[in-house]
Amino acid sequence: MIRKIIEIDQEKCNGCGACAKACHEGAISMVDGKATLMRDDYCDGLGDCLPACPVDAIRFVEREALAYDEAAVLENKRQKQPLKNWPVQIKLAPVKTPYFNGADLLIAADCTAFSFRDFHDTFVKNRITLVGCPKLDMVDYAEKLGEILKNNEINSVTVVRMEVPCCGGLTMAVKKAMESSGKRLPWQVITLSTEGSILEE
Repeated sequence: MIRKIIEIDQEKCNGCGACAKACHEGAISMVDGKATLMRDDYCDGLGDCLPACPVDAIRFVEREALAYDEAAVLENKRQKQPLKNWPVQIKLAPVKTPYFNGADLLIAADCTAFSFRDFHDTFVKNRITLVGCPKLDMVDYAEKLGEILKNNEINSVTVVRMEVPCCGGLTMAVKKAMESSGKRLPWQVITLSTEGSILEE
């Protein structure tokens, strides 16, 4: 089909990457230091990238191009997003839901995401995430976590906690949950220091 779509002048492009950041659809990437339209069907033709370009290297043209595919754009965004589930708070999570089945479960103390710079890439990516603080919530998560483990086919459990004593309550809750669920799952506990490093077990 003939439609309005962006064109990037490679000679004018200075490689700043501003257009790639401005493109909410993920249609533009940096290739060999130059902005490149990667997929016609990701370009919605609205031109959020145009005003972002400081050297006027982008313009609209009308040419043969695939139709804009909103479903493909949304799926691409979903795959790039490390967080796969909502809600993430243990106390709000359902005890049975499809996203738990076949999941590697991350159970993390609230503070861990703020103390460890690469928390999403290191821990959240490819896992279903639940967070909580046994000190602030003043609850024993064992019963809720036990129901989650019992009612879903969980592959493994990773606990990420801080080195502070109050985080011990999270580890104990997971131990109790494993016992009450009647399942034997591979699991590990990773402890972070208050300086943001992983401590040796």
